[in-house]
Amino acid sequence: MTPAFELAGVGMRYNGTDVLDGINLRLDSGLLAAIVGPNGAGKSTLLGIMAGLRDEYRGNCRFRGTELRKWRRRDYARKVSFVPQSVTMEFPFTAEQVVLMGRAPFSAGLFETETDYAAAHEAMQLTGSLPFRDRDFRSLSGGERQRVILASALAQSPEALLLDEPTTYLDLQHQVALYRVLRTLRDRGVLVVTVTHDLNLAAGYADRVVVLSAGEVAADGPPSEALRPECIARIFEVEVGLTRTPSGRPWIVYGE
Repeated sequence: MTPAFELAGVGMRYNGTDVLDGINLRLDSGLLAAIVGPNGAGKSTLLGIMAGLRDEYRGNCRFRGTELRKWRRRDYARKVSFVPQSVTMEFPFTAEQVVLMGRAPFSAGLFETETDYAAAHEAMQLTGSLPFRDRDFRSLSGGERQRVILASALAQSPEALLLDEPTTYLDLQHQVALYRVLRTLRDRGVLVVTVTHDLNLAAGYADRVVVLSAGEVAADGPPSEALRPECIARIFEVEVGLTRTPSGRPWIVYGE
């Protein structure tokens, strides 16, 4: 079966310095994968390549067997959604209008269809953003904005969803709610890839954790394997212990 994403020897340089080097990954549908690593490890750069936002990379990055550079932008946007860390709007769009922008790759005219509104409504329900559908996006809190942007991505009905630090502006309740939504999408067959600094969110919800360090894959596997204490100590320079949650998931305890 053709994987959703297949990366072989992917690298990138900025100003003569390698920020990614020799990345080899295969990511299949129906998977929730977390990419973690210290600042400057190359996490956002890797996600940007997969989102089709950076085409100056070396190596091969394929989606559904086709190199990203060969995809038509509109066709790719129908398959892959990207949620950035933050979005600003200069014009007075309502939250619902922002979510409907996610339907742009499917647009065939000037006006939204019933299908567009149905997809937007379902996405806003999933993300808990329906109560403020009529509010000016600019008036929303950071967490509310993040939920609207996620809804916009979900309205695309993507095969793959890529998220860069999606919980940055969310309180604890909505962090948990977000990851439950991501698990629901995974169960529907969507590939979900999220960059996060929160190792316990990765350990608690991801099926697979990819640890980056200095632009290379330092560990890759189930949370219990990729987030071993010795690996965390070596890469993050923090001493930790590992326990288990009641469900058997690993939980990281940080040393004093």
